[in-house]
Amino acid sequence: MQTIKASSFSPFHLNLNSTSSFPKITNLYIHQNYENPISCFPSIQSQNAKFKVFTAISPSVSTESETPFDEKTKNENQEEKFEWYAEWYPIMPICDLDKRRPHGKKVMGIDVVVWWDKNEKEWKVMDDSCPHRYAPLSEGRIDQWGRLQCVYHGWCFNGAGDCKFIPQAPRDGPPVHTSKRACATVYPSCVQNDILWFWPNSDPLYKDIFLTKRPPYIPELDDSSFSKTFIVRDISYGYELLIENLMDPAHVQYSHYGIMNVPNCLCTVKADREGGRPLDITVTKLYVNVITANQGPGRNTFVPPCVYYSYFAFGGPQGKPSAVSSGTVQEKPSAEKQKKALLVFICVPVSPGHSRIIFASPRNFATWADRIIPRWIFHLGQNLILDSDLYLLHVEERKLKEIGSYNWHKACYVPTKADAIVVAFRRWLNKYAGGQVDWRGKYNGDLPPTPPREQLLDRYWTHTVNCTSCNLAYKGLNALEVVLQIASIGVIGIVAAAKQGTLSVVARYSLVTIALLCFVASRWLSHFIYKNFHFHDYDHAFR
Repeated sequence: MQTIKASSFSPFHLNLNSTSSFPKITNLYIHQNYENPISCFPSIQSQNAKFKVFTAISPSVSTESETPFDEKTKNENQEEKFEWYAEWYPIMPICDLDKRRPHGKKVMGIDVVVWWDKNEKEWKVMDDSCPHRYAPLSEGRIDQWGRLQCVYHGWCFNGAGDCKFIPQAPRDGPPVHTSKRACATVYPSCVQNDILWFWPNSDPLYKDIFLTKRPPYIPELDDSSFSKTFIVRDISYGYELLIENLMDPAHVQYSHYGIMNVPNCLCTVKADREGGRPLDITVTKLYVNVITANQGPGRNTFVPPCVYYSYFAFGGPQGKPSAVSSGTVQEKPSAEKQKKALLVFICVPVSPGHSRIIFASPRNFATWADRIIPRWIFHLGQNLILDSDLYLLHVEERKLKEIGSYNWHKACYVPTKADAIVVAFRRWLNKYAGGQVDWRGKYNGDLPPTPPREQLLDRYWTHTVNCTSCNLAYKGLNALEVVLQIASIGVIGIVAAAKQGTLSVVARYSLVTIALLCFVASRWLSHFIYKNFHFHDYDHAFR
């Protein structure tokens, strides 16, 4: 899945590289100089010297051994604990939110409703339950005064959650709508990097939490010189498997074989048809608030709980020789800017066995592609990549569930450096985060049953219906299919109705040919729509 990049950077082959580390509480900033990253946070830099490099597990090292922190770092980190409900969580990119209606989403097991408050000119996130009789507010509507209206009994709420109108209350009676019990629950929310985030705690103490702690900030997503294309997909396996799959570059040549064209630029020996090779990944930091790893010349970074990103740069200013009068050659700096790209994966825990991925690929080259090529075209390839290992990971999650999170290091044999950052993530999960997502008792711990394959790999309900560009393309292509079918029938009708001799033989055959082409085109279009917007069964055996 790391290779979703291919559909965004089709002419290029990118390694996963990224940059500097982040503090626990403040804005997160990705430093531009990836070759020599300098953290703008002294506290994190001071920790770097205490951390010994962890180079995954070699064949001579037991999988049960600890990450090699020195004793001082161990003592400092002993009491640290990752608080799942003291973090910002992304909901959706705002490009896929319709201001005309409310949206229901689930994050961290919490059902929320997202809607645009036109009076305050901002997005609001509330608990998806009407305080009257717990009907889902996401099934409601925005009324003519810009209030969120429950579709069950018509109760209306403003952006602060206050009930402004109860139709059943007598006009001359007591103002029952002003009671605190009539208020809807509101969560702190903000828009950053064109993504809507929310804080999963409605306590009034956190009303202004954005002023003291903000979501991870990636400047390139707001930089006008960078292009970007968001894709959102609901995934039928859990958050833990989603994160570790993104951290695993070794699966790319195999799980996505036939989809991706992965170069063998760093290895002269081709071990097999797919081109797998040894990968040298070294974990350099493993703290409660960050994991970083070197892969080749670059760095990958995980900022718990949701953000995993890579930074890539190539080309750039290079000296160009130019002749001078003395006959010597001097270097003249090139005006060509350095090409930069990021792969940003934002992983959302939804519920046990379900997660959501928000992917963006900001870059400062080939920006014309995003302006010319429709967004839904990019999504076709990106969805195919997600589909190609979805079933594998769904089954794997159930096997790992039987093993248990704290037995992962004993059960899984990970002898090579290619698994270094995956091992580090599992250590982070067990050491700081309780071994799994904290669902606060909302679930019994069981994973949902495996549905039929077609339902498991469904694209319509997991992506198409929630994506503004794909939904529009889906409706437009369906309309075109109907037009082609009608045209085919209409032309045949004209030929059949025409009297003998009215149409020449050439004209008659031409019309029949047109009708046949319209019919074939409609059938092909029907297959294209189903395969790309509903279900694509990726069979590894025939790749």
